[in-house]
Amino acid sequence: MTQANSAAVSRFPVPELKDLPEDIRERILAVQEKSGFIPNVFLALAHRPDEFRAFFAYHDALMDKPGNLSKAEREMIVVATSNANQCQYCVIAHGAILRIRAKNPLIADQVATNYRKADITDRQKAMLDFAMKVSQTAHLVGESDFETLKAHGFTEEDIWDIAGISAFFGMSNRMANVSNMRPNAEFYSLGR
Repeated sequence: MTQANSAAVSRFPVPELKDLPEDIRERILAVQEKSGFIPNVFLALAHRPDEFRAFFAYHDALMDKPGNLSKAEREMIVVATSNANQCQYCVIAHGAILRIRAKNPLIADQVATNYRKADITDRQKAMLDFAMKVSQTAHLVGESDFETLKAHGFTEEDIWDIAGISAFFGMSNRMANVSNMRPNAEFYSLGR
């Protein structure tokens, strides 16, 4: 077994599937059926069922909603801001999802390393500039940021989504780092 495969999922206790509340167990098994494995975030967060439910309710509200941001663009926000927050789990896991959603095996590495040099549109770079500002210096966000985004075709609702994703994953990144959440080995090869 490699180090990545033998490392604990989290520094906190990880409950057995059989011991979880029915709704959480069903969600985890549905994810396993769809992806072929259980992403470690589900196991790590199952330690606290009420927080698991709240986390995934907000995650789904941000990431699965229809709107002007594509699912790939939503994942770009996660990858770029998670890299800035040095969250290994989210860069690896959401990088895999980004590769799949963008149908591009190179995009996640480009966005994580330096989105300004990535093969993405100017609109997407403006989106990520704003997401990074929210992630790192939200107190500096001002009207000129909104004007820049609107010039690229983003609406007020889009701007809320960009900020919400950036802020939500800031929390997620911090909890993943504190818990030493390990990315599943399966994520490394997905979408390549």
